[in-house]
Amino acid sequence: MEPSAAPQRPAVDQRLSGSGAVKPRVSCSRELELKTTLRELVIYIVFLTDLCILTFGMVSTDMYYLNKVMAHLFLEPSSEDDRRGFRSIGSRADFWRFAEGPLLDGLYWDKWYNNTTLTLQNNNSHIYYENLLLGVAQIRQLKVRNNTCSIYPYFRTFLEDCYSEYRYRAEDRSDFGPRNESELVVEFPATGGALTSSHIYSVKLLRYVTYYDYFLASCEIAFCLFIIAFIIQEAIKIGKLKKEYFTSAWNWLDLLLLLVSILAIAFNIYRTVEVSLLMEELLSDAHVYPDFYFLAFWQVLYNNMIAVNIFFAWIKIFKYVSFNKTMTQLSFTLSRCAKDIIGFAIMFFIIFFAYAQLGYLVFGSQVEEFSSFQNCIFTQFRIVLGDFDFETVEAANRILGPIYFITFVFFVFFVLLNMFLAIINDTYSEVKADFEVIPSQELQIRDLFRQSCNKALVKLKLKKPEMDTNAVDESLGRLFRYTAELEKELKNTNAKLRRIMKSMQQVKDTSGKKAQ
Repeated sequence: MEPSAAPQRPAVDQRLSGSGAVKPRVSCSRELELKTTLRELVIYIVFLTDLCILTFGMVSTDMYYLNKVMAHLFLEPSSEDDRRGFRSIGSRADFWRFAEGPLLDGLYWDKWYNNTTLTLQNNNSHIYYENLLLGVAQIRQLKVRNNTCSIYPYFRTFLEDCYSEYRYRAEDRSDFGPRNESELVVEFPATGGALTSSHIYSVKLLRYVTYYDYFLASCEIAFCLFIIAFIIQEAIKIGKLKKEYFTSAWNWLDLLLLLVSILAIAFNIYRTVEVSLLMEELLSDAHVYPDFYFLAFWQVLYNNMIAVNIFFAWIKIFKYVSFNKTMTQLSFTLSRCAKDIIGFAIMFFIIFFAYAQLGYLVFGSQVEEFSSFQNCIFTQFRIVLGDFDFETVEAANRILGPIYFITFVFFVFFVLLNMFLAIINDTYSEVKADFEVIPSQELQIRDLFRQSCNKALVKLKLKKPEMDTNAVDESLGRLFRYTAELEKELKNTNAKLRRIMKSMQQVKDTSGKKAQ
């Protein structure tokens, strides 16, 4: 119901109790609706608790520390020679210096902390004396075929070979070097030098080992049962409401939550089956490279699906707390100002993208934060939040740099963002004023709990039935207040109509005089 719509009178059911007193109560339909919503909320909280246990059970703080120590071991430069670090690689010589030094030293620990020789059993290495290295490491190269790009005619006398940037169709899959269990391959960009990047993943492939893991397995079964129940519930609702079902945003959120949940369940089953099938095969030979990337990819994908799922699951809570007056005001505020926000967003992004393209063209060749159009967009969002490097922008262009920065901060931060806040504040004030005029018909949760407790105590004969006239007085008071507000509005409308009629009479008299 819109706040500006004509309110309905609260339904009051007057019943005579045993003592002959009037027993008022709020409309049964409203009370039944509230009870149904609370029951659904309790069931959904149980489902959300189960989902939270699953999400927190699949990650651990040990994963962060493991990634941290591995990154420090292989990526950070050593204290003896800073040029041997992975991130400091800038040429082929730097790569081989890193591969023959920190890389091998990090993979194969053959000395104790006191420099005594460590005997490797079955050629197995224990990184940091605790982490077992499975199989051997592999260095892989992606090559590009020759003549995969065109040479400008003026330079064909100087250049004979042309290698384009790497893409799947241009990859050279011919044999290179001796064939053995491991391949030594390297790729460098056509501009010269070397670009480095790293990804370290910590995943738990063996899911069910400890008692807590089996508890998580039971939570996974409960999660599947919840999803099946929700699917049946939504199917019944679609059968009853048909096309009307798809007019509600909450129903679309329910479908999205179910879709993400089904995909997460499918990923989990597929990953578990693949781990059981491939683990023994990958560990059968300790002298070959066991490719766990495929399994790690599916584990990371499953984690991402669960993360998206838990996000939408928390958002869905707003569906069950919408019976509260404050939450209703917020939802009406967002729905009423949606058109204004869309119009503002169009104006905002026109100016925002104009500044982004300006920054990309002016500073893109000298400042890393503006080196691509995508980086410009993120950099400008950081400027709005107060994270910026003005000295770098000024050094890139002494004239346009300060002009760009000052005008962007003025128009985007001081003007546009304040307009956005003004739209929200004005709309909320209007909605709040409308709700104050309309008499409240909501049954508060505390009233429902108080009524339930009183009924239970009366049935247990621990409390005598008491005469309750406060509800009638409160309802009559709301009706009187609403009548007064309505009378005031009618008087204002009547005064406006009188002024309009008087103006029309004056215009009529003036036109009559001119006609004479």
